[in-house]
Amino acid sequence: MPYIEIDHVAKKFKEDTVLYDINVSMEQGKVYGFSGNNGSGKTVLMKCICGFLPVSEGTIRVNGKVIGKEIDFPESIGVIIETPGFLANLTGMRNLEILAALKGKIGKKEIWDAIETAGLDPSLKKSVAKYSLGMRQRLGIAQAIMEDPEFLILDEPFNGLDKHGVADIRGLLLDLKKQGKTIILASHNSEDIRILCDKVYEMDGGRMQEV
Repeated sequence: MPYIEIDHVAKKFKEDTVLYDINVSMEQGKVYGFSGNNGSGKTVLMKCICGFLPVSEGTIRVNGKVIGKEIDFPESIGVIIETPGFLANLTGMRNLEILAALKGKIGKKEIWDAIETAGLDPSLKKSVAKYSLGMRQRLGIAQAIMEDPEFLILDEPFNGLDKHGVADIRGLLLDLKKQGKTIILASHNSEDIRILCDKVYEMDGGRMQEV
């Protein structure tokens, strides 16, 4: 059974159709790339898969369950969509502790390890307001992986990272793939897509085709 099934999905905002009849199935343990210009529909489709937006037509199943009907959100998911939002006056560690407390699945050790894995110092006393864009992005990645989800949706995860940071996060994603995680990745950089992805889908004007 495919891990993700997108079946005849369309999305409309009032009179505007932004996704047209999307049909894709994805297997567990692979990395899928979404490419396309701004406004092509990538982020809207990712939000529909996450359950953040309802579909107008069709169904999306994750691990056999229909999003928005049988479950509101995929059961084991880590997400970066758009710029990660954090409480600016708190440290990175404290931000993730607050987020983790919502589900109560993990403790300080798992949070600490995730921050280290993403290339930050968990003991840093600096508030997030003083983080660079690259540091915020790394913290967003730590937040996405800290509960050890089986499915990741990462919209432009390399934003704000320097060459060293890009290499770090590419390595991390390849490690996660080896662990059997299913990853959907959107990137403007064709090199990221080439190195990381098993299959690539190009979006243009709300329509999708495999590259």
